[in-house]
Amino acid sequence: MQLGEIARATGPTGELVLRRRADDRGDDGTTIELRANGVFVMDTIETASERAMATATLAASRTRGRTPTRVLVGGLGLGFTLGEVLADPFVEQVTVVEIEPALVGWMRDGTIPHGPDLLADDRVEVVTADVADALRSAEDAAYDLVLLDVDNGPGYLVHDGNAELYEAPLLALARERLAEGGVLVIWSAFEEPELPLEMHDVFGNCRALPIPVDLQGREEQYWLYAASR
Repeated sequence: MQLGEIARATGPTGELVLRRRADDRGDDGTTIELRANGVFVMDTIETASERAMATATLAASRTRGRTPTRVLVGGLGLGFTLGEVLADPFVEQVTVVEIEPALVGWMRDGTIPHGPDLLADDRVEVVTADVADALRSAEDAAYDLVLLDVDNGPGYLVHDGNAELYEAPLLALARERLAEGGVLVIWSAFEEPELPLEMHDVFGNCRALPIPVDLQGREEQYWLYAASR
């Protein structure tokens, strides 16, 4: 298996690089990783937090007597959140919003090997846009779940333009796009004390969920922040 760069593109938010590196935790001894403007974003080995965005939220919704059917996934990444959403047989419609057309293309054409099957699912609609713009153009109560994983968190932005995603006006917009009882989940690479306060101000509630991760032999935590309408 060839190591090193697989694909490179320049898009709306800068440079994206997809590369394969050696990693003995992978089935073939390698992993695919995504970098944005030189910053590590994610890989195909440590996917616990991306999967938990879907699984934990879907499970929590059911404990409250709700069955989410319409889901917005903000940030396609390498597709692991989307994969868990699609694994739920009750989900009927998934809108994936991804600003980088190259990333969508790599998923469609098999550059990311598991991508074609995910995007071929009839329940999936891919929208190539900024997720903030997609939320602005959506109808009220359009979704049961909104899952946002588009940057590293408000304190460690890869793209400065994403700052609004963590601020009250955009959070309030996301709340309006949720059906009654719907849930917004935001992924962060770091604990963000101010973010749950902002979410609580808008929603009246917020729950922080730390997710243990193994980053190439280092034990760390990623964070999910969830609020319900």
